[in-house]
Amino acid sequence: MWDAFYTQMFTYQGYKNVLEGLGATCQIAIGGLLIGIVIGTVLAVAKVVPKYKLLPKICSALADVYIALFRGTPMVVQLLLAYFVLMPALGIPAQPLMVAIVAFGLNSGAYVSEIMRSGIGAVDRGQMEGGRALGLSYGTTMVRVVIPQAVKNILPTLGNEFITLVKETSVASFIAVTDLTKAFRDIGDANYEYVIPYLCLALVYLVIVLGITLLIRLMERRLSQSDRDQ
Repeated sequence: MWDAFYTQMFTYQGYKNVLEGLGATCQIAIGGLLIGIVIGTVLAVAKVVPKYKLLPKICSALADVYIALFRGTPMVVQLLLAYFVLMPALGIPAQPLMVAIVAFGLNSGAYVSEIMRSGIGAVDRGQMEGGRALGLSYGTTMVRVVIPQAVKNILPTLGNEFITLVKETSVASFIAVTDLTKAFRDIGDANYEYVIPYLCLALVYLVIVLGITLLIRLMERRLSQSDRDQ
């Protein structure tokens, strides 16, 4: 098994596909998280804004529909619908990697919205009242005062969401994206020996997740240090 894996990995340069797959996995996870943070923040604000008027009520209802839609259907189904249904219907040339990044971002936004909403709720109400007392608008106070504090509160949970995205990228091969899973599966397909490739695949994912976990802990420590310095 080791000889077959070594031959396919190095003699036939299978490592190039692995590196390509690693790059695709990182692009999907990072791009998806960034899109998710933007969408999630907008949805969270729509959920927490005072609903004295009709527009905030409509925005909150639309946010509820969005969250229910993306949290209530599997990621792989959303990916397939985006690539095989939505893109052709809109007449847009479907680039698998870009479709995967956007699909993962839209899905992540539904989860980040709830994370961000809980983070905003954890910020003391006096922060908003203090900002308004200084003459800042509700939106300005939310963006400059409340949300930065909320992000610090939810950093570990955002790290968990990033880890989840990394692992979920394994379904990107359903739309012909060469991610890590597909790269190692192709190595196994070459000689029908899957034990070593899949063990290596698990090890690579484990290393990535441990690296992200360490990074999040370092960021938490840095933020805690800055709080003490203040």
